[in-house]
Amino acid sequence: MINKQWLVIFFCACSWINFAQELEAPQIDEDSQSVLEFEGVTPTVIDALAPSRAAFYSAILPGLGQAYNKKYWKIPIVLGALGTGIYFYNSNNKLYKRYRSAYKRRLAGFSDDEFFGTTEVPIVSDEGLIRAQQSLRRNSELSILITIGLYALNIIDANVDAHLLQWNVDKNLAIRPHYDFESPDTSSQMGLTLNFNF
Repeated sequence: MINKQWLVIFFCACSWINFAQELEAPQIDEDSQSVLEFEGVTPTVIDALAPSRAAFYSAILPGLGQAYNKKYWKIPIVLGALGTGIYFYNSNNKLYKRYRSAYKRRLAGFSDDEFFGTTEVPIVSDEGLIRAQQSLRRNSELSILITIGLYALNIIDANVDAHLLQWNVDKNLAIRPHYDFESPDTSSQMGLTLNFNF
């Protein structure tokens, strides 16, 4: 009989604890923005589409996603990095075409290309023209690959930055260093404290 009474009290207590844990359901805005409202917590507007929108803008025009995130100082870095890659691709490609046209003229039997010079002996040999073409072609391909990688990095940066803009950096969440001096044994301790303020 006593065990049944304790069992009934236990179930009543569990249901009371469960009832006390209920919170209000989150309210969802109509414009794909969710607002979480609980008692004692200020509502925070979260735009769930902001990261994908920023990545889309950066894919269309490099630097536009950074402008959307209001990180204007990143725009010259993005444009400078992409411009440098394109510049090196164009310069290597122009030099490659010069060496290639000179090599084609030598194969045709002419000796009036810009790398031959005025003497009987050419300044750059045929093997030198072949090696120059190979290295310049490799450099131009490497330049275009690096430029494509920087373009992808621009899109990833805009996406990640838009995610981090919505990160909760409230002062209620803090990790602070502390120095503690214990008086009984006069020892000191250093550490980190994680504080949650509700």
